[in-house]
Amino acid sequence: MKLLDGKYVSEKIKVEIAEQAAAVLAKRGRKPHLVAVLVGHDGGSETYVASKMRNCEAVGFKSSLIRYEDDVTEEDLLVKVAELNADADIDGIIVQLPLPKHIDPEKVTEKIDHRKDVDGFHPINLGRMQRNLPSFIPATPFGITLMLKEYNIETSGKHCVVVGRSNIVGSPISILMARNTYPGNCTVTICHSKTPDIKAMTLQADILIVAIGKKNFITADMVKDGVVVIDVGMNRESSAVTKSGYKLYGDVDFEGVSQKASWITPVPGGVGLMTIIGLLKNTLASANKEVYE
Repeated sequence: MKLLDGKYVSEKIKVEIAEQAAAVLAKRGRKPHLVAVLVGHDGGSETYVASKMRNCEAVGFKSSLIRYEDDVTEEDLLVKVAELNADADIDGIIVQLPLPKHIDPEKVTEKIDHRKDVDGFHPINLGRMQRNLPSFIPATPFGITLMLKEYNIETSGKHCVVVGRSNIVGSPISILMARNTYPGNCTVTICHSKTPDIKAMTLQADILIVAIGKKNFITADMVKDGVVVIDVGMNRESSAVTKSGYKLYGDVDFEGVSQKASWITPVPGGVGLMTIIGLLKNTLASANKEVYE
């Protein structure tokens, strides 16, 4: 077993991003600028946004955080997004999910200008990605493809099984892995909560990507020897022994599955760090007008 080390890959790519961000500053007289909107005080969201802001600063981006209490109205949030769309100083906008139940996340996502949608969730970006046109690719799937490239993982002709069908990870990564590119050219199977025998599917996987949101859902008896495992799970549980007060678990039982896998991502230290890299690369592309003129 070898680790697909998100820390190593992300640090390597951040050096490249920092160089390119410096070039943007020299050319345009300002840094690439990412704005994050955070509603409420969800612990996971607080952690994720703080990490995104910290990484922006580390690579020479400007970052701004706009906070609302969880009683903000949907209308007020949509008005703020429209203001950010109109601000020429802003290259990327993210509205951290989940949102309070009285706010429709689809409305908010569609309100973001697709040319600043560096999370890659807007229907225009998802549609263009499906057609293999220039677009902002959802940050987590983008990060996964960058990791596969870094480790030269063979994908052509492989059977890729994706567990989970969300618009954030499962659906877009299934499209990317099937595309006629590298990484890609896989035969892809998507499994989800209504799949009658997931184990029968996962046992066929040469590449297994798991994003189902259930701690240790994939166990050693569900994979074959030599499988490449990408664990997207970030399941938080309270812990009295960690400094943060919680512990992260993946969707894959790392201890058991790593005995059979040829490559596997750890949690933490795997896909989560690569998600931030996908976000940074999208923001840089926006600043350089590489996707949309």
